[in-house]
Amino acid sequence: MAEKRGSSITKIAFLCLFMTTTMMFVLSLRGRPGLFDHKIMPAEKLLTVFNNGHSQTSNQSNAESSNGSNRAILANSEKQRVEEGGFQVSCNGNLKEPLKIFLYDLDPEFHFGLLDWKPQGNSVWPDIRTKIPSYPGGLNSQHSIEYWLTLDLLASEFSENPSSREAIRVKNSSEADLIFVPFFSSLSYNRYSKLSPHQKKSKNWELQEKLVRFVMSQKEWKISGGRNHVVLAHHPNSMLNARMQLWPAIFILSDFGRYPINVASLDKDVIAPYKHVIKSYINDSSDFDSRKTLLYFQGAIYRKNGGFARQELYYLLKDEKDVHFSFGSVQRNGIRQASQGMHSSKFCLNIAGDTPSSNRLFDAIASHCVPVIISDEIELPYEDILDYTEFCIFIRTSDAVKKGFLINRIRSITKDKWTQMWEKLKQVEPLFEFQYPSKEGDAVQMIWQSLSHKVSSVNMKINKAKRYSRFVPRKRRGLRTRTK
Repeated sequence: MAEKRGSSITKIAFLCLFMTTTMMFVLSLRGRPGLFDHKIMPAEKLLTVFNNGHSQTSNQSNAESSNGSNRAILANSEKQRVEEGGFQVSCNGNLKEPLKIFLYDLDPEFHFGLLDWKPQGNSVWPDIRTKIPSYPGGLNSQHSIEYWLTLDLLASEFSENPSSREAIRVKNSSEADLIFVPFFSSLSYNRYSKLSPHQKKSKNWELQEKLVRFVMSQKEWKISGGRNHVVLAHHPNSMLNARMQLWPAIFILSDFGRYPINVASLDKDVIAPYKHVIKSYINDSSDFDSRKTLLYFQGAIYRKNGGFARQELYYLLKDEKDVHFSFGSVQRNGIRQASQGMHSSKFCLNIAGDTPSSNRLFDAIASHCVPVIISDEIELPYEDILDYTEFCIFIRTSDAVKKGFLINRIRSITKDKWTQMWEKLKQVEPLFEFQYPSKEGDAVQMIWQSLSHKVSSVNMKINKAKRYSRFVPRKRRGLRTRTK
């Protein structure tokens, strides 16, 4: 009995010695470069800092936040964080792996042909290195995202450093993460939704029907069931017909106000900003005291659907001495007047109208006028990585229409608090800028990032749908009794 106990103790002692020796050996390897892969160690996250093209590695605990052109990237995290200019935005991962987009070569009548561009030779696309077709201004421009995204994809073919871009065009659909459908749907609605004499269908309606037939006949749609397709319908009334047939695709929208929940949702789709129509406040040297108007609103007051609050608030606020609340439109220098008014106001109202969203929010951001959002059903761009409460005030509609509630809430905000939000507005403003050529961190690049966040979910849905698709089910038969 004693011998058995002694044998057990000896085995335990040898086991402990072996484990101790192994741990010491592993720890010694960690100090010798090239012999141990630090990425397999769960206790640390390596931080790679890219500074003007040069990289260096350090422990996360010792890493300093970057600014300017510096980028800090967690090498073992799928959702990496980049800190720039005092705020953080989420990037789509490895800078060397941009989002790969296959672009359908649709007939020009669906895109630049709507801008009166005529194709030269066999190409369906303009040579943007020589001349870029211009997009109409005014209110047309607020829903112009399809124009800017398409230009960026075309430009990616001439980029000197494609790996630095958020998205690039690929010519083989099998290599693509997503399939882009370049239909300028908002422009089509704005220009061609009305019936001409002797027309049974508008040109906009006919284009949608042709688009659906084309897209659904493509092998890329059939393979994925449309789940990896990107369809742009930023104007609330665009794609009214096609949306009900192309619903499996990823829609890029301004809000969900006119969509049933089984057609559009945050789980599947992307919310993109409007392009602001007022002038940006360049070199803003204003402050709390120099902005004399406390609260500003100019626009349509009498709206249907959820816009009843505008009328209620007009009667509550019209007699407040430091509040500007009046009717306005783009006509008769309306945009210039709105620019001046927002630039000289501390807070700007963004109230739900016919739909939950409006361009007014993005005009306020461009003016560095703290937005006051009264729209219970609004969805906001990039809200998975952007905290809007740092530069916006949110008030429920039911509270806003109570006598005295809104104005007292606004007057209670201190000068220091307003200044803090004003500074934040200036930091986030570039995230909502549309421009060509696109720049790092602008609205075009942010939309590509938002789309990249959908790829994993899209791939999972496509793969799950393949489970039984290879097997053609036999025709069902009734039960048969075995006969002798």
